[in-house]
Amino acid sequence: MNRALRVVARRCIAAVPTFLLVALAAFALLEAAPGDAADAYLAQTGGDLGFAAELRARLGLAATWPERLLGFFGSLLGLNLGQSVIFNRPVLAVLGERLPNTLLLMSATILVATGLGVTLGILAGARPGGVRDRVLSTAALTLLAMPNFWLSLLLILGFVVKLGWFPIGGIRTIGAQLPGLAAGFDVLHHLVLPAIALGAGYIAIYQRTLRAGMIEAWRGDHVRAAHARGVPRRAVIWRAVARPALLPVVVLFGQQMGALVGGSVVVETVFSIPGMGRLAYEAVVGRDALLLVGVLLTATCVVLLANLIVDLLLVRLDPRIGAADA
Repeated sequence: MNRALRVVARRCIAAVPTFLLVALAAFALLEAAPGDAADAYLAQTGGDLGFAAELRARLGLAATWPERLLGFFGSLLGLNLGQSVIFNRPVLAVLGERLPNTLLLMSATILVATGLGVTLGILAGARPGGVRDRVLSTAALTLLAMPNFWLSLLLILGFVVKLGWFPIGGIRTIGAQLPGLAAGFDVLHHLVLPAIALGAGYIAIYQRTLRAGMIEAWRGDHVRAAHARGVPRRAVIWRAVARPALLPVVVLFGQQMGALVGGSVVVETVFSIPGMGRLAYEAVVGRDALLLVGVLLTATCVVLLANLIVDLLLVRLDPRIGAADA
Protein backbone atom coordinates (compact mmCIF):
# COMPACT_ATOMS: atom_id res chain seq x y z
CA MET A 1 0.00 0.00 0.00
CA ASN A 2 1.15 3.55 -0.76
CA ARG A 3 2.77 5.28 2.25
CA ALA A 4 0.39 8.26 2.03
CA LEU A 5 -2.66 5.96 2.01
CA ARG A 6 -1.36 4.13 5.08
CA VAL A 7 -0.97 7.46 6.90
CA VAL A 8 -4.54 8.47 5.96
CA ALA A 9 -5.94 5.11 7.09
CA ARG A 10 -4.17 5.26 10.48
CA ARG A 11 -5.29 8.84 11.09
CA CYS A 12 -8.92 8.09 10.23
CA ILE A 13 -9.00 5.10 12.59
CA ALA A 14 -7.42 7.13 15.42
CA ALA A 15 -9.81 10.05 14.82
CA VAL A 16 -12.92 8.09 15.88
CA PRO A 17 -12.03 7.56 19.58
CA THR A 18 -10.54 11.07 19.73
CA PHE A 19 -13.77 12.57 18.44
CA LEU A 20 -15.90 10.58 20.91
CA LEU A 21 -13.64 11.42 23.88
CA VAL A 22 -13.79 15.14 23.09
CA ALA A 23 -17.59 14.97 22.86
CA LEU A 24 -17.84 13.09 26.17
CA ALA A 25 -15.42 15.44 27.97
CA ALA A 26 -17.22 18.55 26.68
CA PHE A 27 -20.60 17.21 27.77
CA ALA A 28 -19.27 16.20 31.20
CA LEU A 29 -17.69 19.62 31.84
CA LEU A 30 -20.89 21.41 30.91
CA GLU A 31 -22.92 19.12 33.14
CA ALA A 32 -20.54 19.76 36.07
CA ALA A 33 -20.79 23.54 35.70
CA PRO A 34 -23.45 25.29 37.85
CA GLY A 35 -26.57 26.57 36.15
CA ASP A 36 -27.92 25.93 32.65
CA ALA A 37 -29.23 27.75 29.60
CA ALA A 38 -32.52 28.54 31.35
CA ASP A 39 -30.66 30.30 34.19
CA ALA A 40 -28.69 32.38 31.68
CA TYR A 41 -31.87 33.32 29.83
CA LEU A 42 -33.77 34.24 33.01
CA ALA A 43 -30.83 36.31 34.27
CA GLN A 44 -31.29 38.59 31.26
CA THR A 45 -35.07 38.62 30.88
CA GLY A 46 -36.40 37.70 34.33
CA GLY A 47 -39.25 35.29 35.20
CA ASP A 48 -40.76 33.26 38.04
CA LEU A 49 -40.18 29.63 39.02
CA GLY A 50 -43.14 28.41 36.98
CA PHE A 51 -41.79 29.98 33.82
CA ALA A 52 -38.33 28.56 34.61
CA ALA A 53 -39.73 25.02 34.88
CA GLU A 54 -41.68 25.45 31.64
CA LEU A 55 -38.59 26.77 29.88
CA ARG A 56 -36.45 23.85 31.08
CA ALA A 57 -39.05 21.36 29.88
CA ARG A 58 -39.25 23.04 26.48
CA LEU A 59 -35.44 23.09 26.10
CA GLY A 60 -35.06 19.48 27.20
CA LEU A 61 -33.16 20.42 30.37
CA ALA A 62 -35.56 18.77 32.80
CA ALA A 63 -34.36 15.24 31.97
CA THR A 64 -31.68 13.49 33.99
CA TRP A 65 -28.09 13.73 32.82
CA PRO A 66 -27.91 10.07 31.63
CA GLU A 67 -30.98 10.70 29.50
CA ARG A 68 -29.45 13.87 28.09
CA LEU A 69 -26.16 12.04 27.43
CA LEU A 70 -27.90 9.22 25.54
CA GLY A 71 -29.97 11.72 23.61
CA PHE A 72 -26.90 13.75 22.75
CA PHE A 73 -24.90 10.80 21.39
CA GLY A 74 -27.97 9.51 19.57
CA SER A 75 -28.34 12.89 17.85
CA LEU A 76 -24.60 12.94 17.16
CA LEU A 77 -24.75 9.59 15.37
CA GLY A 78 -27.60 11.00 13.27
CA LEU A 79 -25.47 14.06 12.41
CA ASN A 80 -27.87 16.26 14.33
CA LEU A 81 -26.58 18.47 17.15
CA GLY A 82 -30.01 19.73 18.13
CA GLN A 83 -31.36 23.25 18.55
CA SER A 84 -29.36 26.24 19.76
CA VAL A 85 -30.99 27.91 22.75
CA ILE A 86 -29.63 31.42 22.26
CA PHE A 87 -30.16 31.52 18.47
CA ASN A 88 -33.32 29.35 18.37
CA ARG A 89 -31.97 27.65 15.27
CA PRO A 90 -30.35 24.28 14.47
CA VAL A 91 -26.78 24.12 15.77
CA LEU A 92 -25.48 22.85 12.43
CA ALA A 93 -26.98 25.88 10.66
CA VAL A 94 -25.27 28.29 13.07
CA LEU A 95 -21.95 26.45 12.74
CA GLY A 96 -22.27 26.48 8.96
CA GLU A 97 -22.53 30.27 8.99
CA ARG A 98 -19.59 30.91 11.34
CA LEU A 99 -17.11 28.21 10.27
CA PRO A 100 -16.19 29.72 6.85
CA ASN A 101 -15.16 33.01 8.52
CA THR A 102 -12.84 31.23 10.95
CA LEU A 103 -11.40 29.06 8.17
CA LEU A 104 -10.66 32.22 6.17
CA LEU A 105 -8.93 33.79 9.16
CA MET A 106 -6.94 30.63 9.90
CA SER A 107 -5.92 30.23 6.25
CA ALA A 108 -4.71 33.84 6.09
CA THR A 109 -2.87 33.38 9.40
CA ILE A 110 -1.18 30.17 8.22
CA LEU A 111 -0.03 31.84 4.99
CA VAL A 112 1.38 34.82 6.89
CA ALA A 113 2.98 32.77 9.67
CA THR A 114 4.54 30.02 7.56
CA GLY A 115 5.54 32.30 4.70
CA LEU A 116 7.26 34.91 6.84
CA GLY A 117 8.47 32.45 9.49
CA VAL A 118 10.16 30.12 7.00
CA THR A 119 11.61 32.99 4.95
CA LEU A 120 13.03 34.78 7.97
CA GLY A 121 14.27 31.49 9.43
CA ILE A 122 16.21 30.69 6.26
CA LEU A 123 17.65 34.22 6.17
CA ALA A 124 18.74 33.94 9.81
CA GLY A 125 20.07 30.38 9.50
CA ALA A 126 21.99 31.02 6.28
CA ARG A 127 24.71 32.85 8.25
CA PRO A 128 24.34 31.99 11.97
CA GLY A 129 25.84 34.60 14.26
CA GLY A 130 25.90 37.33 11.63
CA VAL A 131 24.35 40.77 11.87
CA ARG A 132 21.24 39.71 9.99
CA ASP A 133 20.80 36.69 12.26
CA ARG A 134 21.04 38.83 15.41
CA VAL A 135 18.57 41.43 14.13
CA LEU A 136 16.02 38.80 13.11
CA SER A 137 16.44 36.88 16.38
CA THR A 138 15.82 40.08 18.37
CA ALA A 139 12.72 40.82 16.29
CA ALA A 140 11.46 37.28 16.91
CA LEU A 141 11.84 37.66 20.67
CA THR A 142 9.92 40.95 20.48
CA LEU A 143 7.03 39.28 18.64
CA LEU A 144 6.96 36.42 21.14
CA ALA A 145 6.69 38.89 24.02
CA MET A 146 3.58 40.57 22.57
CA PRO A 147 0.15 39.16 23.55
CA ASN A 148 -2.06 38.98 20.47
CA PHE A 149 -4.81 41.13 22.00
CA TRP A 150 -2.29 43.91 22.72
CA LEU A 151 -0.80 43.62 19.24
CA SER A 152 -4.34 43.76 17.81
CA LEU A 153 -4.99 47.04 19.59
CA LEU A 154 -1.64 48.47 18.39
CA LEU A 155 -2.43 47.50 14.80
CA ILE A 156 -5.85 49.11 15.02
CA LEU A 157 -4.39 52.29 16.52
CA GLY A 158 -1.62 52.55 13.93
CA PHE A 159 -3.13 51.29 10.67
CA VAL A 160 -6.82 52.07 11.22
CA VAL A 161 -7.06 55.13 13.45
CA LYS A 162 -3.87 56.94 12.39
CA LEU A 163 -3.33 55.89 8.77
CA GLY A 164 -6.78 54.68 7.77
CA TRP A 165 -5.36 51.91 5.55
CA PHE A 166 -7.59 49.09 6.81
CA PRO A 167 -11.15 48.68 8.12
CA ILE A 168 -11.57 48.50 11.87
CA GLY A 169 -13.33 45.14 11.93
CA GLY A 170 -15.67 42.66 10.34
CA ILE A 171 -15.06 40.16 7.56
CA ARG A 172 -16.43 42.22 4.66
CA THR A 173 -17.84 45.67 3.98
CA ILE A 174 -21.44 45.80 5.21
CA GLY A 175 -23.97 46.58 2.49
CA ALA A 176 -21.42 46.55 -0.34
CA GLN A 177 -22.67 44.69 -3.42
CA LEU A 178 -19.32 43.76 -4.96
CA PRO A 179 -18.67 41.36 -7.88
CA GLY A 180 -16.70 38.14 -7.34
CA LEU A 181 -13.09 39.27 -7.57
CA ALA A 182 -13.72 42.60 -5.86
CA ALA A 183 -15.56 40.79 -3.04
CA GLY A 184 -12.54 38.51 -2.58
CA PHE A 185 -10.17 41.46 -2.33
CA ASP A 186 -12.56 43.10 0.14
CA VAL A 187 -12.39 40.03 2.41
CA LEU A 188 -8.58 39.93 2.13
CA HIS A 189 -8.45 43.62 3.01
CA HIS A 190 -10.39 42.91 6.21
CA LEU A 191 -8.22 39.90 7.10
CA VAL A 192 -4.77 41.52 6.87
CA LEU A 193 -4.60 42.94 10.40
CA PRO A 194 -6.33 39.99 12.17
CA ALA A 195 -4.00 37.53 10.39
CA ILE A 196 -0.92 39.49 11.45
CA ALA A 197 -2.16 39.78 15.04
CA LEU A 198 -2.97 36.07 15.29
CA GLY A 199 0.11 34.87 13.41
CA ALA A 200 2.83 37.14 14.84
CA GLY A 201 3.82 34.74 17.61
CA TYR A 202 3.89 31.79 15.20
CA ILE A 203 6.13 33.74 12.82
CA ALA A 204 8.67 34.05 15.62
CA ILE A 205 8.35 30.40 16.68
CA TYR A 206 8.77 29.05 13.15
CA GLN A 207 11.71 31.36 12.50
CA ARG A 208 13.55 30.31 15.66
CA THR A 209 12.80 26.61 15.12
CA LEU A 210 14.00 26.65 11.52
CA ARG A 211 17.10 28.66 12.44
CA ALA A 212 18.02 26.15 15.18
CA GLY A 213 17.56 23.24 12.78
CA MET A 214 19.73 24.91 10.14
CA ILE A 215 22.50 25.58 12.65
CA GLU A 216 22.53 21.86 13.47
CA ALA A 217 22.41 20.91 9.78
CA TRP A 218 25.45 23.07 8.95
CA ARG A 219 27.56 20.68 11.08
CA GLY A 220 26.55 17.61 9.05
CA ASP A 221 28.91 15.61 6.89
CA HIS A 222 26.57 15.91 3.92
CA VAL A 223 27.05 19.70 3.94
CA ARG A 224 30.85 19.37 3.89
CA ALA A 225 30.52 16.83 1.08
CA ALA A 226 28.34 19.23 -0.92
CA HIS A 227 30.93 21.99 -0.49
CA ALA A 228 33.69 19.59 -1.57
CA ARG A 229 31.77 18.76 -4.76
CA GLY A 230 31.55 22.45 -5.59
CA VAL A 231 27.78 22.77 -5.13
CA PRO A 232 26.74 26.47 -5.15
CA ARG A 233 26.08 27.95 -1.70
CA ARG A 234 22.43 28.74 -2.43
CA ALA A 235 21.80 25.12 -3.46
CA VAL A 236 23.55 23.90 -0.30
CA ILE A 237 21.42 26.19 1.87
CA TRP A 238 18.15 24.92 0.42
CA ARG A 239 18.84 21.24 -0.34
CA ALA A 240 21.27 20.24 2.40
CA VAL A 241 20.48 22.67 5.23
CA ALA A 242 16.98 24.19 5.03
CA ARG A 243 15.04 21.17 3.75
CA PRO A 244 15.90 18.77 6.63
CA ALA A 245 15.43 21.64 9.09
CA LEU A 246 11.84 22.09 7.85
CA LEU A 247 10.71 18.80 9.44
CA PRO A 248 10.43 20.12 13.03
CA VAL A 249 8.69 23.24 11.71
CA VAL A 250 6.02 21.13 10.01
CA VAL A 251 5.57 19.01 13.15
CA LEU A 252 5.29 22.17 15.26
CA PHE A 253 2.62 23.52 12.92
CA GLY A 254 0.46 20.44 13.50
CA GLN A 255 0.92 20.60 17.26
CA GLN A 256 -0.11 24.26 17.42
CA MET A 257 -3.30 24.04 15.38
CA GLY A 258 -5.35 23.69 18.55
CA ALA A 259 -3.72 26.80 20.01
CA LEU A 260 -4.41 28.64 16.75
CA VAL A 261 -8.11 27.79 16.97
CA GLY A 262 -8.19 28.88 20.62
CA GLY A 263 -6.29 32.10 19.92
CA SER A 264 -8.87 33.12 17.35
CA VAL A 265 -11.34 33.79 20.19
CA VAL A 266 -9.52 36.96 21.27
CA VAL A 267 -8.67 38.18 17.77
CA GLU A 268 -12.19 37.60 16.47
CA THR A 269 -13.58 39.52 19.41
CA VAL A 270 -11.23 42.49 18.98
CA PHE A 271 -11.80 42.73 15.22
CA SER A 272 -15.54 41.87 15.39
CA ILE A 273 -15.22 38.83 13.13
CA PRO A 274 -18.29 36.57 13.38
CA GLY A 275 -16.41 33.28 13.58
CA MET A 276 -16.17 30.17 15.74
CA GLY A 277 -14.18 31.93 18.44
CA ARG A 278 -16.87 34.49 19.14
CA LEU A 279 -19.49 31.78 18.82
CA ALA A 280 -17.80 29.77 21.58
CA TYR A 281 -17.80 32.87 23.81
CA GLU A 282 -21.50 33.49 23.11
CA ALA A 283 -22.30 29.83 23.83
CA VAL A 284 -20.49 29.97 27.20
CA VAL A 285 -22.19 33.21 28.24
CA GLY A 286 -25.60 31.86 27.21
CA ARG A 287 -24.92 28.41 28.72
CA ASP A 288 -25.91 26.89 25.38
CA ALA A 289 -24.50 23.40 25.94
CA LEU A 290 -25.30 21.89 22.54
CA LEU A 291 -23.90 24.88 20.67
CA LEU A 292 -20.66 24.85 22.68
CA VAL A 293 -20.24 21.11 22.14
CA GLY A 294 -20.80 21.71 18.43
CA VAL A 295 -18.07 24.36 18.41
CA LEU A 296 -15.65 22.05 20.22
CA LEU A 297 -16.36 19.12 17.91
CA THR A 298 -15.95 21.32 14.84
CA ALA A 299 -12.62 22.59 16.17
CA THR A 300 -11.58 18.98 16.82
CA CYS A 301 -12.34 18.07 13.21
CA VAL A 302 -10.29 21.04 11.97
CA VAL A 303 -7.31 20.04 14.15
CA LEU A 304 -7.52 16.38 13.09
CA LEU A 305 -7.64 17.37 9.43
CA ALA A 306 -4.68 19.73 9.85
CA ASN A 307 -2.63 16.98 11.51
CA LEU A 308 -3.48 14.63 8.65
CA ILE A 309 -2.16 17.22 6.19
CA VAL A 310 0.98 17.59 8.33
CA ASP A 311 1.57 13.82 8.25
CA LEU A 312 1.25 13.82 4.46
CA LEU A 313 3.73 16.69 4.22
CA LEU A 314 6.19 14.80 6.42
CA VAL A 315 5.88 11.75 4.18
CA ARG A 316 6.71 14.00 1.24
CA LEU A 317 9.67 15.70 2.91
CA ASP A 318 11.24 12.60 4.49
CA PRO A 319 11.11 9.29 2.56
CA ARG A 320 11.92 7.36 5.75
CA ILE A 321 8.54 8.18 7.33
CA GLY A 322 6.09 5.33 6.85
CA ALA A 323 8.70 3.11 5.18
CA ALA A 324 8.79 0.75 8.18
CA ASP A 325 5.19 -0.32 7.50
CA ALA A 326 5.91 -1.29 3.90
